[in-house]
Amino acid sequence: MGRYDDLMNRLDEGETIIIDGGTGTECERRGIPQVDLAWNSGGALSHPDIIRQIHRDYIDLGAQVVISNTFATGRNILVDAGRAHDFDPYNRRGVELAIEARGDSGADHVLVAGGISYWSWATPPTLERLHENTVDQARIMADAGADLLMLEMMVGIERMEVVLDASATVGLPVWVGLTCGTEEGDPIGDDGVARLREGDTVEDALKALDPAVTPVVSVMHTDAGLIDGCLDVLDQHWTGHVGAYAHSGDYVDGTWIFNGVMSPERYAEAAKGWIDRGVRVIGGCCGIGPEHIDRIATDTHW
Repeated sequence: MGRYDDLMNRLDEGETIIIDGGTGTECERRGIPQVDLAWNSGGALSHPDIIRQIHRDYIDLGAQVVISNTFATGRNILVDAGRAHDFDPYNRRGVELAIEARGDSGADHVLVAGGISYWSWATPPTLERLHENTVDQARIMADAGADLLMLEMMVGIERMEVVLDASATVGLPVWVGLTCGTEEGDPIGDDGVARLREGDTVEDALKALDPAVTPVVSVMHTDAGLIDGCLDVLDQHWTGHVGAYAHSGDYVDGTWIFNGVMSPERYAEAAKGWIDRGVRVIGGCCGIGPEHIDRIATDTHW
């Protein structure tokens, strides 16, 4: 049995699966310089040893899925950043470094997910170009050895569907991460309806997904205190597996501000609440680091 099928069987049996914490913000915390208009994308080539160590730290602390540092390596992002020539090596090495960390840790059961987003710090591509770019990115990740693809920060339905369709062309399993709420606050609007960041309802986003195609949907890159309002909708409208990996802290002028990040103890308590309500894939996003994952992995058998 392959490692992906084994993990899915454990999910089906009700086991809690721990994924990693934030990788891009951990790059920032460990001193990897940012790429203008491409955030923390450059580490795979400029500081591969640090990227590899970040992945290994999460694996050694109990993460069973690690996500490549490729949130900001979409072709349109790199074109805007003047790094189009690095599209293949950033994505290929991003996956390879996570695989190398798995090998260094001797943890062959750990899955490496190729992280894909359509976020942009400048001009977003057309839907046609987004599809083409995502097919190319997914192929690179599959060729590099990714076990699955993780679509992250899906903030609107139309582009989510384009990216999902493109990702599905390479034959790897695909999980989807929804980001809920505006940048300013609560994902629950005045009408009492939970929405994605660009305004589509969470319910409509779930209607656009099929558990047979995307077996895991997570609420991610959403403030930890706002996760439950979105999970309420998944409880009612989603029959597949559910994940939660929140962020903590603030993003100001291209930099993650770690002041105010939840303590590992507080984050683990929030994670306990998500697990108690049936969430089975637990990790962290921006601002949530190895110490948080360590505490969650230690406390998953309350």
